[in-house]
Amino acid sequence: MSSYQAPINDMTFNLFDVWQLDKYWQSNEQLQDLIEADTAKAILEEAAKICEQQIAPFAAEADQRGAQLADGKVSLPEHYHAAYQSLVEGGWTSLSGDPEYGGMGMPKALSMMVDEMLCSADIAFSLYPGLTAGACVALLQHADDTTKQTYLPKLYSGEWSGTMCLTESHAGSDLGIMRTTAKPNADGSYALNGSKIFITAGEHDLTSNIIHLVLAKLPDAPAGSRGISLFLVPKHHLDASGEPGERNNVTVGSIEHKMGINGSATCVLNFDDAKGYLIGEPHRGLSCMFTMMNYERLSMGSQGLGAAERAYQNALAYAKERLQGRIKEQNANKAEPIIGHPDVQRMLLNIKAMNEAGRTFATWVAALLDKSKYDNCVVSGQRANLLTPIAKAFMTDQGFDACVTAQQVFGGHGYVKEWGMEQLVRDVRIAQIYEGTNGIQAADFMLRKVAADKGAVLFSLLDDIIAELTDKPHVAAAPLLTAVTDLQSLTSRLLQQESPILAGAACDFLALVSYILYGYMWYKNLQALDNSKHSSHFTGAKTHTANWYFSRILPRASGISAILNTDSAMLYNLAPEGY
Repeated sequence: MSSYQAPINDMTFNLFDVWQLDKYWQSNEQLQDLIEADTAKAILEEAAKICEQQIAPFAAEADQRGAQLADGKVSLPEHYHAAYQSLVEGGWTSLSGDPEYGGMGMPKALSMMVDEMLCSADIAFSLYPGLTAGACVALLQHADDTTKQTYLPKLYSGEWSGTMCLTESHAGSDLGIMRTTAKPNADGSYALNGSKIFITAGEHDLTSNIIHLVLAKLPDAPAGSRGISLFLVPKHHLDASGEPGERNNVTVGSIEHKMGINGSATCVLNFDDAKGYLIGEPHRGLSCMFTMMNYERLSMGSQGLGAAERAYQNALAYAKERLQGRIKEQNANKAEPIIGHPDVQRMLLNIKAMNEAGRTFATWVAALLDKSKYDNCVVSGQRANLLTPIAKAFMTDQGFDACVTAQQVFGGHGYVKEWGMEQLVRDVRIAQIYEGTNGIQAADFMLRKVAADKGAVLFSLLDDIIAELTDKPHVAAAPLLTAVTDLQSLTSRLLQQESPILAGAACDFLALVSYILYGYMWYKNLQALDNSKHSSHFTGAKTHTANWYFSRILPRASGISAILNTDSAMLYNLAPEGY
């Protein structure tokens, strides 16, 4: 059976040593009375207990039982209810919420680590509080004061939950062709009609009400994506006291039978004159929803990292225990643990190197978001926006690869359900697909985040990295410095191309930037190591893994650069009938 232990030591190392966020928190007027290092560590330790004891041990059971639909109602695995109540009672559902509406107001850099733990424990379970947190972000930024006062306290408390309803059977990434309509009612509300598919947590029995955020078109809507509005549609109308009352006309058509995340209710929702309320301005719904989407895309990165961390822990434990083969001549008559085999060491080191760089990267992006929010720092906001597609795409690609590699460590046992590895592979696979496929993320990164401003934000970031590497040299700085300067030159050449050519190069370009930035993450790790604060085991393992990254993983960037220096236009030279 698969087990899990939260990597608290590495989490606190990233918070307080690599990024020194405890110092930032104490320097910020909004945070200094709210959070400091000891409080943050206590929060992580308490979250770890819930994830390790109440969620992770039952993930296989939840996968086997799944979400079940009967008589229009969806029931979830029994232990989900107890685990969810633990989250509610501990205030975990309000961790990063606005204190004005009952949230705890904790920084994103801290809440992202709790997200990672939940994803390691059970991705399917993590989606219920995760979708609600995203809905809260959208309402906080775009709803009017009355709506915020009505809904946010209940969502933060976990009494109610939230969804986002975008996709239709014919309209996935191309939301402009959606057919769901919203017609004004005499009382100022709207009647919504249409069907949405792939709605995560669309119906379940964890909470007394579900607040759907739905994209639809008004009668006078312009064509395309510029004609989309956002509506709040509750599962239950609220009575005079603000509690759930009569059922709204939102019904479950079916639930999907999926490859993984079986404990997550993925629903077809039908809206038949369902009463909803406009959020934000008419025809501006897509930009409102993208507030939530961007939040969820960062959470996707946590899913990739969370699954990869659990996969690594179990592969490592198995490799130390599994006796197979004779590695040393003196042990010719005695089988040895497979961790002594070079190929097993290679697989484990690759996973470890990418996981720990990914955790540093996720903390960096979250800290940039915090500085954008609390300091109104424009540069931090721009850089967080630039890096979000990497957090979603690269971290989930690496998460899936890590789970497959960890499964390989188990050999034939990795293919057997009882060890839990095949579930991790199945569960994490969706993270590369939903909230915008990774190909779409790459196109967004290449065209909207880099080409749109002629690379200004990226070049500024790379200039700062070069200055840091030059000012604070390290043995790792030389190959990284070369990679960064080469990236600048390559980017300048690419930006001279037309958009279709750039689109064809987008996936490779995102991977190239990601490998180089992960190298920067390892540089930051090495700079933060202090033998007086950490054990020799910790510092030795970090140093060895960093050296592995620079020697055996960062060189992948050179190969990708060689690909990008070829003519990307050849992608368009084969007609469809030639495939």
